[in-house]
Amino acid sequence: METVEIADLANLKDTNWETMLTSLSKMAVDFGLQLLAAVLILTVGMWLAKRFTRHIRRIMKLRNLEPSLQTFLGSFVSIISKIFVVIIALTTVGVQMTSIVAVLGAASLAVGMALSGTLQNLAGGLVILLFKPFRVGETILTASGQMGVVKKIMIFTTELHTFDNQVIFLPNGALSNGEITNMSREPRRRTDLTVGISYGDDVDAARRAILAIIKKDKRITNDSTPTVFIKELGDSAVVLTVRYWTTYADMYTVMADLQEAIYTTLPKKKIHFPFPQMDVHVIK
Repeated sequence: METVEIADLANLKDTNWETMLTSLSKMAVDFGLQLLAAVLILTVGMWLAKRFTRHIRRIMKLRNLEPSLQTFLGSFVSIISKIFVVIIALTTVGVQMTSIVAVLGAASLAVGMALSGTLQNLAGGLVILLFKPFRVGETILTASGQMGVVKKIMIFTTELHTFDNQVIFLPNGALSNGEITNMSREPRRRTDLTVGISYGDDVDAARRAILAIIKKDKRITNDSTPTVFIKELGDSAVVLTVRYWTTYADMYTVMADLQEAIYTTLPKKKIHFPFPQMDVHVIK
């Protein structure tokens, strides 16, 4: 009797081990298949997300959407689509949606506290797109002294190209809260050029000569009359201000050409450019 019970117990243990191993092997196979499916979904999904983002950008470009809005929405769609793919891959492995939501909620709180500056940049990007203090292709001067052409307005940063071909990434939060000078929003710009002539020289002759130079330059607009007037009586020169209007694109080249023409023309009219000097009187 006892021998039979011991044999039955041994058979029962063997049966339990076989059932357990079968169950574990089945679970391993199922998990392996789920993991393989998740990797496949992740790979294909990321490729589809990239293609979808390109398609959205192509549609925005065909509809002539504002370039700044194109770059911002393109970055936003890319991030959201990739997050969606990751969530689908996690649910394929067997992670419950409620668990994902709970983790995302806790993570968003922790990330929000740790990346408050980044969220401020996101809000700054939305403010820039809403109020449009600058657009892609415009030249701006920031409060930090950075000057260049806006190339991209992205979710967190704005890409700026300087005139010496440096690339600067500026945080949108600081841009939206700081002072911004838009150099190219208005097509016409006024230039005040300073010229110093010697005391005793004919101011009217200098004025006529400078206005004649300005009249020859077709890049200087005629809708406002150029003027030349005495700005101040300096220590060693009579300081004249030459005021005229040009387009923003021609502003700096016209300024350089005009200064060179004034420098070569005025001496021919017996008008001189004085050097800074100081008279010293020695009393014996």
